[in-house]
Amino acid sequence: MNHLSRRHLIQTASLASLMSFAGWGARAKQTSLPINAGASEMSFKPGTNPVTFKSFGLDLVGDLYLPEDFDLAKTYKAIVGASPFPQVKDQIPATYGPEMAARGFIYLGFDYMGMGSSPALPGEHMKSRYMFRLIENTWDAVSYLGTLPFVDEIYGLGVCQGGSIIASASVTDHRIKKIVTVSGMMAADAFQWGDRGIADQMIAAANSSKQKMYEIGKADYCWPNVLDDSMTREEYNALGIPMSDDTYNYYGKDGVAGPGKVKNFTNEHIGDQPMQSLISIGEHYADKITQPTMVIYGPNAATAICSTNFIDRLTNNPEVRAFDEFSHVDFYWKPETVKASCDAAAEFFNK
Repeated sequence: MNHLSRRHLIQTASLASLMSFAGWGARAKQTSLPINAGASEMSFKPGTNPVTFKSFGLDLVGDLYLPEDFDLAKTYKAIVGASPFPQVKDQIPATYGPEMAARGFIYLGFDYMGMGSSPALPGEHMKSRYMFRLIENTWDAVSYLGTLPFVDEIYGLGVCQGGSIIASASVTDHRIKKIVTVSGMMAADAFQWGDRGIADQMIAAANSSKQKMYEIGKADYCWPNVLDDSMTREEYNALGIPMSDDTYNYYGKDGVAGPGKVKNFTNEHIGDQPMQSLISIGEHYADKITQPTMVIYGPNAATAICSTNFIDRLTNNPEVRAFDEFSHVDFYWKPETVKASCDAAAEFFNK
């Protein structure tokens, strides 16, 4: 054996040994159930099951939606749900969860760290929904599902910002076998940076807020969509904000899922949010996504470019479902729109 061949064999063996030690090789499926707040192996039941799982050492609070014919002895395809900014689990997840369970899937919706019923890290502030942590929370949600013996394959389904979260998480998490984005904000550069002057104003305000919070040790909250919890539709529309009527239909105080109608929800949010939300990870790693992908969107929606630019950058032959009649926010709540997107997602996941 020559010197090069011997060295190659040693390197290969060393790498295999290291991978085995690190747990990177093929592993048997875990069968132990985690400790969680509202469910155990014997108490899981059809419908909504309150659960918790660990992320950053915290107990994130979620709802696990199970099919009507749920049987502990069987296995099911499971979905990690990702919600729009700045939502809590009682909004999009509480809409899509039952719909996907009715189609035979397990669906996990949860409050990200510092949102809704989930705590913030010690010394940090609530409503700090930072993109990089949303991705890691999602990885931990996948890990949680992976501990459940009745879970087979795991998929990702994200709506609006949730689309960007799922797309970004899937780049290096191949435990997520397929992804679906709905009215997703994956390719947000053109949408967020189209007017550099406005982007710079957002950054300046966020930088100032971050400095203030560091100095005073208290949260600095703002209204990121310029929609406060007390505004009437007329007051909000008068501001001339793009998509104002569509946004108010859902988030306004008279909207279907606005403040006072959904537990723990407020339009108020942490002031330094744009420092991370202006960075679109999924867009720039689109060509690294290998999992089968479906993109669902409305071509006439103001956010359509966030889906079409993403589609153009994907290299995995994505499936696309375009619904001309639906706006961006229609996908959040309108029964006929939710049915159309859930039907498409179920068909895709079942292939």
